[in-house]
Amino acid sequence: MTDTSSTGQARGEAPAPRRRTLYRLVRYLPLVAPVLLWAVPCWVLLYGGQHWPLPVTVGGTVLFVLGLVAMPLGMARGHGRRQQDAAAIVGDTLLGASWVLFTWSVLLGVLLRLALVVAGTGDGQDRARIVTWAVLGVSAVLLAWGYVEARRVPRVRRLDVRLPRLGAGLDGLRVVLVTDTHYGPLDRARWSARVCETVNTLEADLVCHTGDIADGTAERRRAQAAPLGTVRATHARVYVTGNHEYYSEAQGWVDLMDELGWEPLRNRHLLLERGGDTLVVAGVDDVTAEASGLPGHGAHLAGALDGADPGLPVLLLAHQPAFVDRAAAAGVDLQLSGHTHGGQIWPFHHLVRLDQPALAGLSRHGARTLLYTSRGTGFWGPPFRVFAPSEITLLVLRGAN
Repeated sequence: MTDTSSTGQARGEAPAPRRRTLYRLVRYLPLVAPVLLWAVPCWVLLYGGQHWPLPVTVGGTVLFVLGLVAMPLGMARGHGRRQQDAAAIVGDTLLGASWVLFTWSVLLGVLLRLALVVAGTGDGQDRARIVTWAVLGVSAVLLAWGYVEARRVPRVRRLDVRLPRLGAGLDGLRVVLVTDTHYGPLDRARWSARVCETVNTLEADLVCHTGDIADGTAERRRAQAAPLGTVRATHARVYVTGNHEYYSEAQGWVDLMDELGWEPLRNRHLLLERGGDTLVVAGVDDVTAEASGLPGHGAHLAGALDGADPGLPVLLLAHQPAFVDRAAAAGVDLQLSGHTHGGQIWPFHHLVRLDQPALAGLSRHGARTLLYTSRGTGFWGPPFRVFAPSEITLLVLRGAN
């Protein structure tokens, strides 16, 4: 592995503008979302014609009110200045539970009730109570399953990626991608070690981490991140920052990854040489870096590719799929990204697609550029994954022939 570029910290491209729809949504979401997440299930389960005994109605209402108060309070204390892990666990868990309850209260509250009316099943009270038990049952099953999915060691997703400009000497190059590990309030040191053991079974030539290592500073989450130092690759282990690093002293994470033997590709590139052929492996800071105010941090693709032979194929690490527009304009062959979590808890993927051009998997952008978006190796916040399984990705690069 040969380092051929400067640190690439010169000022470069400005972050791509976000869609106006997302701006409006994000602006009012913190105020409206908690009320909707708890009020809608409360109404559907308790006041939709069930005529429960008074103690049931009052007790259920109290539980929903407690959830409405505890969720934002826990998240504020857990993710704000206090950084209280116990509060974060409570707030995040309530967020995931309320999202699932809300989703299925809406779906079953409309579709199942309509089906029962068409089928002529029972009277209004019977139908309302059937809907209540269906919502509670489906939600309980999905939350239990989603918790197991979130805490398990991810399955390995394998695929061949054909890059026409890849030389024959690099054909069959094994690239492993882990991303969005999100070490956080729930101690996952053992999980981290098992993930790294799985990565080592894949006999990678190149291992990439495309950011969002943790929620919290490097000093605070060091024990969970430490197993990353055991990851093996025949050529290199490379890393770029994600947006969550910039919530938690990003430079500390860059320094720790360097200490663990990973190569931070901060707007620069390396050359991977094999069999007489060469691949440019480049990386950029996350697009949120400039707004963080940290000196020298920012997403600068021109700096990352400075000095690289334009005739060589380029593999680019960029945390967010949205960076692919700039990658395609620069003629990058393959961009590896994370960030989306595949939506993490269905149907949140619809909101993710308002902000990102891809949710998961391989997609083409422009005449040359391929984008692979991982669903992520860990989870953020709510310890649930519903219809969005985590992954460790093995990409086998193939040439034109």
